[in-house]
Amino acid sequence: MEPLASISGLATEAGRRPVGWQVQLRVDYVVNKVMQTHRGQSEDVVKQAIQDQLRVYGVVPNNRQVTQYATAISALPQLPPAG
Repeated sequence: MEPLASISGLATEAGRRPVGWQVQLRVDYVVNKVMQTHRGQSEDVVKQAIQDQLRVYGVVPNNRQVTQYATAISALPQLPPAG
């Protein structure tokens, strides 16, 4: 078992991350989640789903970015039903 990192080590690691890294992780998570559930649907439906989910995670949506994601997700073929 490896030893735990010291608190001071964690503080320096966090200092090396770019500003907004947590927001981008949340955006990535939401886009991947919506991609699984809304692919192939209309762009407006996908866009609304992304915006709603981002707000749940405390992220103010960037409309240009959300539109780009929605366009790409709506162009994907729908997944076959699980089961």
